[in-house]
Amino acid sequence: MLQQQQGRDYDAIFAEQTETSRREAAAIVPGTTAYDVIIVGSGAAGGMAAYQLATAGVKVLLLEAGRLIDPSREYRTMEWPYASMRRGRLPVDQHAMNVAEYNMIDRPYGTAGPFEKYRKLLSYSGNTFTRSWLVDEKQNPTTGTRYAWVRARALGGKTNLWGRVALRLSDYDFKAASRDGFGEDWPISYADISPYYDKVDTLLGISGTKENIPQLPDSIFQRPLKLNCGEQILKKAIAKMGRHLIPGRAGVTTEGVANRKYRRPCAGRGRCGRGCDLNAAMHSPTALIFPARDTGNLTVRPNSTVSAVLMDNGTNKASGVRVIDSVTREVFDFKARIVILAASTLESTRLLLLSKSADHANGLANSSGAVGHYFCEHIMGPGASGMMPMLRGAPITNDDGRPQSVYIARFRNIGDKHPDFIRGYGFQGGSGSSEYPSHAHSTPGFGSAFKKTVRDNQPAPISISAFGEVLARRENQVALDPSAKDAWGIPVLRFDYRFADNELKMANDMADTAEEMLKAAGAEDIRVRREPLTEGWSIHELGTARMGRDPKTSVTNAFGQTHDVKNLFIVDGSVFVSASCQNPTWTILALCWRAMDYLKEEMRRQNV
Repeated sequence: MLQQQQGRDYDAIFAEQTETSRREAAAIVPGTTAYDVIIVGSGAAGGMAAYQLATAGVKVLLLEAGRLIDPSREYRTMEWPYASMRRGRLPVDQHAMNVAEYNMIDRPYGTAGPFEKYRKLLSYSGNTFTRSWLVDEKQNPTTGTRYAWVRARALGGKTNLWGRVALRLSDYDFKAASRDGFGEDWPISYADISPYYDKVDTLLGISGTKENIPQLPDSIFQRPLKLNCGEQILKKAIAKMGRHLIPGRAGVTTEGVANRKYRRPCAGRGRCGRGCDLNAAMHSPTALIFPARDTGNLTVRPNSTVSAVLMDNGTNKASGVRVIDSVTREVFDFKARIVILAASTLESTRLLLLSKSADHANGLANSSGAVGHYFCEHIMGPGASGMMPMLRGAPITNDDGRPQSVYIARFRNIGDKHPDFIRGYGFQGGSGSSEYPSHAHSTPGFGSAFKKTVRDNQPAPISISAFGEVLARRENQVALDPSAKDAWGIPVLRFDYRFADNELKMANDMADTAEEMLKAAGAEDIRVRREPLTEGWSIHELGTARMGRDPKTSVTNAFGQTHDVKNLFIVDGSVFVSASCQNPTWTILALCWRAMDYLKEEMRRQNV
């Protein structure tokens, strides 16, 4: 497999998939097939919606703005760094923005002067392995306050490169407002979604350990990952503080799943962020879309940039969507009985705002005025790293062949109330050896002595970084820019979003507790990171079309059905009422499955 992958011509594969996408898109035009449901977006939510409906016999059209991909050939899991002329860097005519540029360059970043010489401008996560999946920010600019918005346009969206952290929310999250008085409770409790978490665990596979932590509910786990020496030392040290360090919970099958046609168990090779060519990690194409397509009930149209949801104003029902072919710029109107938005939080919200009419002057499903508001995510950046002196010179082990390392569960505002901020944060990180010794960057010296120091320290590094909840405030919002447009002539989003006092005080505590825990574990040479990264760095945007019981203050009901338009559903992260501090993908999948069960019953009763 190694030699085969090393010899692949990825530019040729990209060209082939691009041409295949053009042919398949051209073959799918309005009037050729009757669809029950149109789904916009093919990531975690879109894939789950397509799977649930197609396997139930519903005729589905799935629209993806980007191209098709062939995971079996395109994921570059086993390509060695030396196989690339630029050792993982982008081609010279492309550029991935870094944190300083997001902080300092005037908006819109994509058209700023310093980047004129670059043919393609990528989000900060763009690299030689992911560059063909991520958007070109010159074609997709944004305006307003700084925000590092990572967008993927390829079948499967960001599931092709996601971090695989698979965590459940608890009633500490769903009922947070009842605990601290801020914001709104979700219209559901953990008891409502727990059965769907179980279903997702079983269908897709998740690795982890039973821990019985109230604020971090357990899943139906497959074989867990093992902690290495440094992580076990840290675990024992912070247990004395009443804190829980556990093996990372990964959306990866370690023992196999029932549908094995497209997926294989994890082989512990690492490099998961390039896409797993075994498809052990949950990628929407192989885990959900391809099995759904095999039913004969799913049609996938790539190169389909949706510019509006169409309405039949006589009945106040959605009648379909308007599509601009991403390549040819042709415009098509596809019709269906039901429309589902799963384009990712901000893209679905943009579609609602774009879909104005005489009866919906402020955008679709926006009688509450809540669309675009209550934008939330996770603040990250603060943390600490150091060296475990007891591990210097220890034998080298394969510590990076894991899809996850460690997770430290939230411990703030669980029992006691913190005097400076509400809600909480968790830590991700790890210790041990890695394929590339990143600690070499901060190791002084030169020549053979430098190399020996790097080698001796290889098992000893340890690092933890925090993810904290950003409160869902009405003033944190996105709206349509009145003048700026993308490459398809569609108005872009203008951001009005900032971390506030609660997040900044939380960030201070993140840094303090990271240092405290590493010291307790006996780490030396500790470097503390105190500055939060630019807004958006978590890639966990949430909450701009939130669910709720009251149509006057929310956009959807508890099943993602919009209050204003009964046959329009939203199933991505935009329906979140609050962000919690846990990564959102597993919750998005469970909420979507629950919403699709509700939708199928409503279709059976002919209520939509």
